[in-house]
Parts: sequence; C-alpha cells; structure tokens
Amino acid sequence: MRDSPHFRRSLRRSPLPVALFMLAALAGVAPPVAAQDADALAKKLSNPVAALISVPFQYNYDDGYANGGYRHTLNIQPVAPFSISEEWNVISRTILPVAYQKDVIPGTDQAGLGDVTQSFFFSPKETGPSGVVWGIGPALLLPTGTDDLGADTWGAGPTFVLLKQDKSWTVGALVNHISDIAGSGSRRRDISNTFVQPFLAKAFPGGRTLAFNIESTYDWKASQWTVPLNIQYSKVSKLGSQMISYQGGVRAYLDGPRGGPDWGVRFTVTLLYPR
Repeated sequence: MRDSPHFRRSLRRSPLPVALFMLAALAGVAPPVAAQDADALAKKLSNPVAALISVPFQYNYDDGYANGGYRHTLNIQPVAPFSISEEWNVISRTILPVAYQKDVIPGTDQAGLGDVTQSFFFSPKETGPSGVVWGIGPALLLPTGTDDLGADTWGAGPTFVLLKQDKSWTVGALVNHISDIAGSGSRRRDISNTFVQPFLAKAFPGGRTLAFNIESTYDWKASQWTVPLNIQYSKVSKLGSQMISYQGGVRAYLDGPRGGPDWGVRFTVTLLYPR
C-alpha cells in the first residue's frame, strides 16, 4: 500500500512537509511570551465560548477519496464575544470555507466558497460553583457556496456547548443540528445534519496544548456518519506585537461515506486580540 503509485502521488501533493516546515520556522523566529500570559490565552483557546476575540485561519487537506480525489479547504473562523448584560455574553462564531477539490465528484474539479455556518452562543460571564461552562443559541447555514461547493439552501437549528476546565485539562462537547428551511436554487439539496464534537485538551507550560477531538457529522437524509479524529499540537507565541497561536495536526477518518477521504492534515494560524 505505502509503495503504491497512488500513495506516492498523495505524498507529492500533500501539504504535510510544508506545514511541518512552517511550524518549525514559527517556533524558531517567534519571540517568547510571558508564560502566564501564554498559558491563559491557550486555556481560553480551548474554550469555544471564552471572552476572547480571535481570527483563526484553518487549513485542511483531505486525501484518500475514490478515483484519487483530494480536497484543500481554508476555513476563516472569526470569533467575537459581545457583552449584552452584566451577567451574559453572546459569542459569535463564523466559519467561511474557501475550497479547491479535484475528483471528489469523479472527473471534475471545483474551486470557490462553501456555505457559511454562523453560530451565536449565549453564555454566562461567570462560571458557577460546579465549574461547568456552557453556551446555547442558534446555528445558521447561509447559502454562500459556489461551483457545487454548497447546498444552495438556507438552514437553521440549535447549538450548544458544555465543558469543564481545571488547571491543565479541558473536556467538553459542542453540538449543533441544522436543517434546510428555505431555498429554490437549481443546485438545492435537502439537508438535516447533526454535528457532534467531543474534545479533550491538555495544557502544558509555555502556552502549549495537545488536543484531541472528533468532528463527527450524521447526515439524516443519507443515514450516514462521517467521523474524523483530529490530533493537534498548538503553541501561543508572539510575532512582533501580534499575539498568535499556531497549530499543526493529523486526521484519520474512522467512518464515512463510500469513496470519502481516509486521512488529512491541518495547520492553523490564529490571530489573538486579548482585552
């Protein structure tokens, strides 16, 4: 298998060597940050409803599709908290995919925007006696997709997150369900998808984090799970005056539709704007 022509072609087009080089370069040129500041920011990054403005640029590469297909995706994911009262925040989380794929749909390639997922979490500012952090609100699907990269329909549903943090561990889960509610385009697809993301993160001194998550989606229309397991390492640092987190990781698909991807890599740079 590893000596097959398909595997060698996958390695040649794989971004893994580039991602590893960029991680090493960033580690070498970024000046140190005060350990306390870096650790506090890393802990907030493990919390999806933390009061932290951030702008992640998350690059994903997926390979192993039938017919030698592969996919590049850059997710632009700004996160912004807003205070709405003395006791409550609302956290806006946006995901805008920019993608290129070849032979994911056999014999074709597509490039452009995917559909935007917009979530709003209403979350208490203070953690209760149990130490549990939570947020709940709506999730929206906006039909921004181009070139067969979107569902061509509006979608909506509930979302919530529940987590607990101590000095060095974060454990929790983020869930949403989105169903189509409107749309009449020629490429419109009926959707009813449940997203379940359990996550576990271990913090280390110096703003370093080792994280595990499963970004599973159940497609109720197709009765099909897609279950990628991600293992990621990240570090908070500083480039000039800009606080930044950089992250690298690998992904294996534990389940998925026939002809779907087998593996992938991820590289993320996150701009941080602590208050």
